[in-house]
Amino acid sequence: MRQFSSMLNGLARSLRGKNSGNDDGRDAAEAMAKDAKRNDLILRSSGSVNVDGSNNFASVFSKRGQKGVNQDCAIVWEEFGCQADMLFCGIFDGHGPWGHFVAKKVRESMPSSLLCNWQETLAQASLDPDTDLESDKKQQRFHIWKHSYLETCAAVDHELKQHRKIDSFYSGTTALTIVRQGDLIYVANIGDSRAVLATTSDDGNLVPVQLTVDFKPNLPHEAERIIQCRGRVFCLHDEPGVHRVWLPDEESPGLAMSRAFGDYCIKDYGLISVPEVTQRHITSRDEFVVLATDGVWDVVSNQEAIQIVSSTPDKAKAAKQLVESAVQAWKKKRKGIAMDDISAICLFFHSSSPLE
Repeated sequence: MRQFSSMLNGLARSLRGKNSGNDDGRDAAEAMAKDAKRNDLILRSSGSVNVDGSNNFASVFSKRGQKGVNQDCAIVWEEFGCQADMLFCGIFDGHGPWGHFVAKKVRESMPSSLLCNWQETLAQASLDPDTDLESDKKQQRFHIWKHSYLETCAAVDHELKQHRKIDSFYSGTTALTIVRQGDLIYVANIGDSRAVLATTSDDGNLVPVQLTVDFKPNLPHEAERIIQCRGRVFCLHDEPGVHRVWLPDEESPGLAMSRAFGDYCIKDYGLISVPEVTQRHITSRDEFVVLATDGVWDVVSNQEAIQIVSSTPDKAKAAKQLVESAVQAWKKKRKGIAMDDISAICLFFHSSSPLE
């Protein structure tokens, strides 16, 4: 694993010629994104990313549901921040009249903002005489990434509110993202998309490990916050079991999640855009991680998902196979209910070959 000093030097070389101000750092990060796109290191559509020499292989697929325009979108960015051992990926599930615009805007803004905040936080930590970056690298890295994510999500939500061409008052998006750095992954989740790791148990079976919490309004700690902020949580009569967030005196907006970007109509009543950030050390037992919107998890279990992915011979088609399996499950399990948009990213850890 790289030393913190080498990471700082590498990023400094990437940002050479730029001032240390936040605007310049953001410009440099956005320039990196453009360079990465030109070099086929960024994928923003269905497909796969397989960079020579990388330990990662990513498969992405998205399918429009039956409710109109596809409001899901995704991104995979190899060599994130010009770091050979880093990857960023994320999946976003928009909702409301402007949801597809909100999701795409957050997908556009979040990686560059995160990269900028990570660079600044790293630089500050390296200058802090009370911080020993080498003594407990794993814990220090986690604190740096968590702080960077918290700063990023606050900034992205603020920018979205100020955006003149996107009306996010009654629209928003979830955001589930992962940064892989060497043998560590950092997971940040806002909303009800889910990340599930496939790992090998002691008896040799592939088993799922859910890495995120589905932030639904009826979770005790989420409901408590919403009620304290005068929001309401209840199910409609024709939707038993589907808890939604409502304004104090109106049956609106009826959000089925407790955290999201946008949705400013209810931000003062308990909805937040604060991510839960966690880390996990990747070992030789860990095969891949699936990031998927709730269109998958509403009809496919964690165990079923990893079995579908692991049994797909061509890794490049793994996400498509999972999504198509979810489509068939919708037809069987939810007859008469309009199918949701369904999207997935399958990130394989140890092989750069598209074939098993």
